[in-house]
This record gives sequence, structure tokens and C-alpha cells, in this order.
Amino acid sequence: MAISLEANPNTISLEEFLALPETKPASEYLDDQIYQKPMPQGKHSTLQAEMVMAINQRAKPQKLAYAFPELRCTFGKRSIVPDIAVFEWNHIPLDADGEPLNKIQIAPDWMIEILSPAQSPFLIIDKLGFAMKCGTKLGWLIVPQERTVLTFQGDRLNSHRGTDILPMLEILSDWQMSVQDVFDLLKF
Repeated sequence: MAISLEANPNTISLEEFLALPETKPASEYLDDQIYQKPMPQGKHSTLQAEMVMAINQRAKPQKLAYAFPELRCTFGKRSIVPDIAVFEWNHIPLDADGEPLNKIQIAPDWMIEILSPAQSPFLIIDKLGFAMKCGTKLGWLIVPQERTVLTFQGDRLNSHRGTDILPMLEILSDWQMSVQDVFDLLKF
């Protein structure tokens, strides 16, 4: 859903958007328009939390990568908030104290989106495709309603189901995770 701005409903600059107060749920800036993400529901929140934990348990001890939930990333004249943004360890933007920067101005290496029932699949696919053009190496679109994961690598888009093994970042290539493994994260 686009948010109409009374002063000038058709355009807003990226700088003007970034000066606005943060919203809950987060708003994103795509092609001079503001879109507010839907409030996450149970399955979305569970998949997000469990995926972040699984990635960080696997990648952080060896300093391979780190997964951030709901991290604003501003690049290529857009400002987006992926459900999960994963950066290879040597790409994590750090300050002089070795701590993550608050303002991230590069595309994540791996971007994971979880489609909520109220979200436009086109908008999410557009975000993933744009990120790929700006340097993201791997994109996943998890579709809980279909028990499917769409993956983006380079100019390839693939659909995966069931026991299909999902592509990983090259630095995590020894980790195998199937679509079923992803959806098993929903089980308590």
C-alpha cells in the first residue's frame, strides 16, 4: 500500500524520506513512493526469527556471515527493510570501534523476504530483483501459503518445493537446507 503525502502526493526524494520519523511496521522507499510493510503475523514472525537464528548459529562462530532482521538498507536510490539481510562477514559495515553502522548504505549479500498474506508478490519480487542488480548475490522469497521458496541468483529465478535443496551463499555452500527444513522451523 502506498502512503499518500499531502504536500506532494506524487513524488518525494530519498533524502526527504530518510528525514521522516520511522514507522512501525517499517516503511520503504521505492521509485519515489513510500510503502508501509504489513504488520507481521505468527508464521511470518516465527520463520523470520528462526531463520535469523539458524543462519547466525551456522555462520557467526566462523565469522562467515551475519543475519540482521528488519535492517534498513539504502542503496541505488531506494531504502528497503528486508525481513532478513545477510552480510558476508567482511562486508558488514562497521564503525571505528568495530560495531555495526546504524545506517547501512549497501545491498545485503543475501536478502530473504517472507510473503505475508496482505503483501503484493510483485512488489517483493521487484525489491529482490532490484537488489540483485545492486550487488545482492542471493535472494529468497519464502511463500508460506504455497510452501514454496523462490530463489534469485544472478538473472535466474527458480521455484523450490518439498525436499529441494536451496542455494546458499558460496561461503555457506557446505550447509544444505531444503524447503521442508525451512517450513519445519514453524513446528513447535
